[in-house]
Amino acid sequence: MADRAELVEAALEVYPEGLALLDDNERVVFWNRAAELITGFPSAEVIGQHLPEALEPLGGGRGFEIYPAGRNGPQPGRESLVHAQHKLGRDLPAIARRVILRDGLGTRIGTAAVFHPGDLFSALPHGETSDVDEVRQSQAELKDRLDNEYEMFVREGVPLSLLWIAVDQARELRKTHGARACETMLETVERTVANGLRPEEEVGRWGDDEFLVLSHETSPQSLDAHARALAGFARTADFRWWGDRVSLTVSVGAAIGQCDEPLAELLERTQTAMRESAHAGGNQVTLAGRRKSCSPS
Repeated sequence: MADRAELVEAALEVYPEGLALLDDNERVVFWNRAAELITGFPSAEVIGQHLPEALEPLGGGRGFEIYPAGRNGPQPGRESLVHAQHKLGRDLPAIARRVILRDGLGTRIGTAAVFHPGDLFSALPHGETSDVDEVRQSQAELKDRLDNEYEMFVREGVPLSLLWIAVDQARELRKTHGARACETMLETVERTVANGLRPEEEVGRWGDDEFLVLSHETSPQSLDAHARALAGFARTADFRWWGDRVSLTVSVGAAIGQCDEPLAELLERTQTAMRESAHAGGNQVTLAGRRKSCSPS
């Protein structure tokens, strides 16, 4: 039978908010799964260390103290909107609070930092609406990179290929578990897919439940192999919500930029291939056909 410490740790691990426990020297001794998903920093990089500079705002919010037994008990904490930085470099608005931890004698033994994405604060009461602003921001950032890549493709002949990835379970998860669970799941998928990218590639949100990968594969064979590898990475994403493990699969469409192909057409071919994968039942990779105006090389 699990002892009390194991039960407490298991409960904190699946706690839906990010949770960092710091000792009296402000070094991280516990970093739960939600903290990894929200910030992009795995526990192996923060345990035993001070919070990374990018995450310092998460530990600095005003909070409340947990008083020793026999006092008045926990007091309501104040939450602060802070701006940290995700490991991938993007701004990370978060609602954070800091909790001072004391032993039975009142001696301070550490601190708990509790946080969740600030964008979730504005979700509608029923919780089923995705965060449109966040998606648009990601699209705008990725489009800047895509425009640069496309310009290099046109002017210098640098290969450009795209992978359009849709998470098959997203809509159902949003219905059954709510928008917050779905957004957390999408962050899990994005981080897992990012782990399988080549150094020069980039992934970002491209829709409510979709991602776009900018790549440089030059042949259908290599692109197909890479797409299947990324789909495999997505299937390994370990997503749990309050103890429920959700198996994830993705529908992938992939296309290689050809001759003088307009960017809009390349995106359309990639999206069409993704939809073919989804219509085939999901968990599929489909390569887009060649442009009619391009002769085989």
